[in-house]
Amino acid sequence: MKILILGGTADARKIAVKLIKAQSTIIYSVAGLVRLPNLDCKVISGGFRQYGGLADYIVDESIDAVVDATHPYAIKMTATAAEVCERSALPYFRYTRPPWRVKPEDEWINVENWAMLIEKCAAFDNPLLTTGQLSQEQLDEIAHNSAKVAYRTAAPSQASLTDNVNWLKALGPFAFEDELALMQRLKTDVLVTKNAGGEATYAKIVAARELRIPVIMCSRPMAYEVNKENDYTSLSLLVDAVKTLNR
Repeated sequence: MKILILGGTADARKIAVKLIKAQSTIIYSVAGLVRLPNLDCKVISGGFRQYGGLADYIVDESIDAVVDATHPYAIKMTATAAEVCERSALPYFRYTRPPWRVKPEDEWINVENWAMLIEKCAAFDNPLLTTGQLSQEQLDEIAHNSAKVAYRTAAPSQASLTDNVNWLKALGPFAFEDELALMQRLKTDVLVTKNAGGEATYAKIVAARELRIPVIMCSRPMAYEVNKENDYTSLSLLVDAVKTLNR
């Protein structure tokens, strides 16, 4: 059984390790923007265009099933994978990481789109942006309305930085003490983030709660509709389901 894992997340790495131990042949795909995982399997980087597209790669490599454990906001890759597998009648499994849930001590400002984010962020002076890569227009809009911006991404900024934007290179997981100290040092008055879920970056939510800093929370995009029987919010249940293909 040869399984293609669409990865780039801590969850995907955990799935890969479990399936490797179960004697499955794994190919692990990652965008390659940050770092390659240390896994005992074949790892490909840079997407599927270099192979003629995902559909061609699946045929060329004789893939038996696809596990989609990409980031909750990687909706384009998810839509492509689901469509290709449906056309090819190939087993497709998707892991959807549960979102973070607001707690009574939190002050979340939920936004559905970029226009709402800009409107809400304009009320603050020193935002800490942890939403991933922003376009030049997006970053400039926030910088224009802010006194000082801290812009944190794992890979170098693809946008040019104005004088009041401080780029911070950082790769999770993050510790609560470090996030607390960072926000205090930067005098952060609002945290801007996507609702990624998971434990790796949750420390910033806890730090904001401790410091009573509001959080502008970008809602998750609408997920591509797939067969609910193949959509999992539990890593262990997904792995068990994939293992049955070997029986």
